[in-house]
Amino acid sequence: MSRTHFLLKIAATAMAATLATIAFAQPAGYPSKSLTYVVPYPAGGAADVFARSLATELGKRIGQTVIVENRPGANGNLGSAYVARTAPADGYTFLLGSLSTLAINPHIYSSMGYDPLKDLQPVSLTHQMANVLVVNPATPFKTVADVIAAAKAKPGSLSYASAGNGNTMHIAAEQFKAQSGVDIAHIPYKGGPPALNDVLGGQVPMMFNNLPAIVELVNAGKLRALAVGDARRAKQLPQVPTMEEAGLKGYSSIVWNGVLVRAGTPPDIVQYLSKQIAAALESPALKKPLEDQGFEVLSSTPEKFSALMKSEYAAMLPVVKNSGAKLD
Repeated sequence: MSRTHFLLKIAATAMAATLATIAFAQPAGYPSKSLTYVVPYPAGGAADVFARSLATELGKRIGQTVIVENRPGANGNLGSAYVARTAPADGYTFLLGSLSTLAINPHIYSSMGYDPLKDLQPVSLTHQMANVLVVNPATPFKTVADVIAAAKAKPGSLSYASAGNGNTMHIAAEQFKAQSGVDIAHIPYKGGPPALNDVLGGQVPMMFNNLPAIVELVNAGKLRALAVGDARRAKQLPQVPTMEEAGLKGYSSIVWNGVLVRAGTPPDIVQYLSKQIAAALESPALKKPLEDQGFEVLSSTPEKFSALMKSEYAAMLPVVKNSGAKLD
């Protein structure tokens, strides 16, 4: 969202200044063993790809192996609850958190097994990415206007895939439906990869998916991108209009992600991890390849990430309500 994009730019600028002036104070005896980076989504998706790149670079910096552990289920709630309620608050287990798990799910699920504002300690933002409306190239849809016209001609006849109820792909599509006044059926999957596979296979005609997941597929002709949910065109797909250019004024769908640990983790470990993660994210070996794929790499202090979480938690309530998104 444009508001989110602005906030994250502030966070990134602030962290760059911090890195230039603060030395890394390493807590005594930490880390003395391998760390676990919990990704609450299936292997193979954009979140997993980013996490594995960060784990490799962070491991080099701290001198310990960082193991990526996928714990998918309930739109990220299962893996998130594990870090928030089960893993020790010692800095050896951390979570890939997102707009979905930290600010949207609380307004959709009656019980998630954790409270993101109370049970998790933000460490650093890591990246953001725009959602893109894509269709199977065998469909007749060449523009957003084509989709809207078809949906209005036969309400409920079209369908879209998502990574699950309440996922940002789901919210993006429900926002699209609300703003365009169309009825398109939702088909939720257990994660982004299986949803994407069925769009590729033609079982479902369309979906909203994040830019890194679809760039290569669009360029290979396996998907057709109709519009980007950002205020600006994606440099990786410069031929694809923004949703606003395609006719939906004010439409925006941008997803932010970050690293969190269990609440109660010693503050010196939180600060150390934050600075090491920020430095790892600035590594050319990590940053350029990921940005070429469509990720916008950024970082923040724990304090700025916490402020963003609280702001977005509140801001997502009317977005979820107005979109009509709910558990099916």
